[in-house]
Amino acid sequence: MASPPVISSVSPAAGSPGGGTPVTLTGSNFTQATAVRFGPNYALSYTVVSGTQITAVAPAGSGTVQITVTTPAGTSNGVAFGYAAAPTLTAISPASGPTAGGTTVTLTGTNLLGATAVRFGAVNATSFTVVSATQITAVAPAGSGTVQVTVTGPGGTSNGVSYAYVAVAAPVLTSVSPGQGPVGGGNTVTLSGSGLTGVTAVTFGSTPALSFTVVSATQITAVAPPGAAGPVQITVIGPGGTSNGVTYFYVGVPTLTGASPAQGPTAGGTTVTLTGTNLLGATAVRFGAVNATSFTVVSATQITAVAPPGSGTVQITVVTPGGTSNGVPYTYVPTPVLTSLSPTQGPLDAGTTVTLFGSGLTATSSVVFGSTPASFTVVSDTWVTAIAPSGPAGPVNVQVNTPGGSSNSLVYTRVGPPGI
Repeated sequence: MASPPVISSVSPAAGSPGGGTPVTLTGSNFTQATAVRFGPNYALSYTVVSGTQITAVAPAGSGTVQITVTTPAGTSNGVAFGYAAAPTLTAISPASGPTAGGTTVTLTGTNLLGATAVRFGAVNATSFTVVSATQITAVAPAGSGTVQVTVTGPGGTSNGVSYAYVAVAAPVLTSVSPGQGPVGGGNTVTLSGSGLTGVTAVTFGSTPALSFTVVSATQITAVAPPGAAGPVQITVIGPGGTSNGVTYFYVGVPTLTGASPAQGPTAGGTTVTLTGTNLLGATAVRFGAVNATSFTVVSATQITAVAPPGSGTVQITVVTPGGTSNGVPYTYVPTPVLTSLSPTQGPLDAGTTVTLFGSGLTATSSVVFGSTPASFTVVSDTWVTAIAPSGPAGPVNVQVNTPGGSSNSLVYTRVGPPGI
């Protein structure tokens, strides 16, 4: 004896009150079906696809009814089918957007639950979300002109509301300030241009800005993300598309490897050559906490700087858009002072050892008798011995030179033999 039919599911489970909705019934023992009913009403038509599937066209109806299948073996259980009212639309916001699409619009109306499609004219929305029975958000596809937006649900297709596609120019960038920054990112730059009001993204190369603020139609501020040393193109994306690019340089942190000379007088004024890397774009050279009197960027690996006044040993650093370098030492050498000579006189011939007493003598670089250099030995900061060079009879000024400058002069007298 054959078993009666059994319905396990129906899809869709709702349709228009006016009828005409195709539904698929899944179950068993459908082969000899003689009727399909929606409540008391017969389906407008049906087709037995197999023993486990029937397709049927719903008749007009209202509320929720039970669908049943009848065969010679009996009538099946019922599965619920709801007659849903057709959706209606009352408003759309915003009612216009760029031809490139991408605008998120909010649709307001009734009977929007169960929506299966949102169309802008004949084109499906890029995506949509059913928020409630009275609201749907949808992303407009690309298009042109004015189209009717409709919603399709189990109850049918809604009336249309107008949406206008507006030609919007892509944003334009004219400058970025500053035009460079550290590879670690985090610095704020100002982008200038036009058509910036609706910008939705700012990228440095392929990397999104850490954050950005649309200040006006002509200005955006953005926080640079980290990047590799070298140039990238900054672009922005607006309703009209992607802008042109403006060049921004990621600058490596500067490094210093040497300073020559590494010492000079406390009065400053010494020109020091700094060597290192990533020195282009230097904005400051500092001796300790004091800015250099002046500096010149010679290349990415060399800067010349004039030392300001100072004292002791300080660290020279260089500041660039990439950050602040390590320090290299620079020593301020006090001006040497001579207080006495011993002896204060000697023969015309060379060879007399003269002891010079004073202060600041450690870094002595030369000892001169008049204009003639003498050989010398630095004994301590207060004591230097020198071998007096030969010369004519009479007094001569003795002076010591160091990186701190030239000392005062003391008199040494050459004395000839009696009668000469």
